Amino acid sequence: MKIPLSMQKELSAWNDGKGIDLDSWIACSGSFSLAVGYASLFFPDFFVFEDYLFLGEDCDEKFLENLRSLEKQKDQNAPELIEKLINHFHLADLHYAGCEDITTDKIIFLGEKLKHVFEARLAYMFPDKACVVEFFRPEDEEDLKGYYLTFWQKKFKE
Repeated sequence: MKIPLSMQKELSAWNDGKGIDLDSWIACSGSFSLAVGYASLFFPDFFVFEDYLFLGEDCDEKFLENLRSLEKQKDQNAPELIEKLINHFHLADLHYAGCEDITTDKIIFLGEKLKHVFEARLAYMFPDKACVVEFFRPEDEEDLKGYYLTFWQKKFKE
């Protein structure tokens, strides 16, 4: 796997400049708690509610309240827009509590990988519900908070 240049630089600094491979770095730096957390990202759950398809396991009262509120808004009442909005997440928010190693190349790398993961998982779980998965890149590549992933069902666009 070709990893981002900034990550290659980080790995090459290990062991007094001798470097470390990615698998060894994971073994040294990771934790099982992080691995469990990342599993939800790299093996996401989706659920059907009415005619919608959403990221997550199920809807609760707050979710339903937000959904109904969106349905009532004139500019957000199209099912495609509702799915796009509810299903989107900004990659920079994955680690928003003081993460200092965020870089554009890491965000792009992760976004492209997650796009493929979501496409494959949605197709596997819902072969009868063709979806569009979008990895959005802002015009300003340095706007790290502007990168996001979302999806919606194609049938709403037809």
